[in-house]
Amino acid sequence: MQPRNSQPVQFTPRRWLLLAGAAIAFSCAATSFAASHTPPAAGSATDYAATDSHPGENVVIAAEPFDTPDKAKFLRVDYLKYGFLPIRVIITNNGDQAINLTDARIQFLTPDGDRIPAALPEEVERVIDKPSNPAAPGLKLPFPSPTIHGRSTDKQKQIEDDFNMLGFQAMAVEPHTTQAGFLFYDVNGLDKPVLKDAELYVKQLHGAGGKELFDFTIPFNKYLNAPAHQ
Repeated sequence: MQPRNSQPVQFTPRRWLLLAGAAIAFSCAATSFAASHTPPAAGSATDYAATDSHPGENVVIAAEPFDTPDKAKFLRVDYLKYGFLPIRVIITNNGDQAINLTDARIQFLTPDGDRIPAALPEEVERVIDKPSNPAAPGLKLPFPSPTIHGRSTDKQKQIEDDFNMLGFQAMAVEPHTTQAGFLFYDVNGLDKPVLKDAELYVKQLHGAGGKELFDFTIPFNKYLNAPAHQ
């Protein structure tokens, strides 16, 4: 005697069509979801308005701020709402030797000369999940607030997914190639517009034999004054 549930499932034409339709719908939904978090393709650094070029070192670096909700809509989190500015950094190596990014420092330089390092995921998470007393803005509670229905965990995963998938995927820019990645800067408290007279400062890139490249300074006014931005 066979167990009650041991009979093979019979795939009638109608049932097969229903299952196939469901599978296709699921696949399309998954593809659509993945695509919704895909940024516009990055070009060569020379394709952008805000750049700094070192012809003698065969390197061009560009900075592309994602400074509007519409432009940043592919991100999983509304970073602009929480005072974090996403900036894509594009590095094009036109030389014959790889450029090492392991020790690179890429900082947001304010008009007053303050240098803001790129934020770590946990720093973004702390700002987004910071508990406060609604009656006294800015006053932190003396104990951590409980996570409600896992929302904090979900948000942390979204942040970590963005950082993992959108950051630089390699620690070197090979000859005659381009590497691009997103960095996030905490611009809370800066005068608006935060990009006016600000710069992206890039240092400690190394070329052949470990030789350090000259520092790069990318003025965001180039981006603000570009016809495409106006």
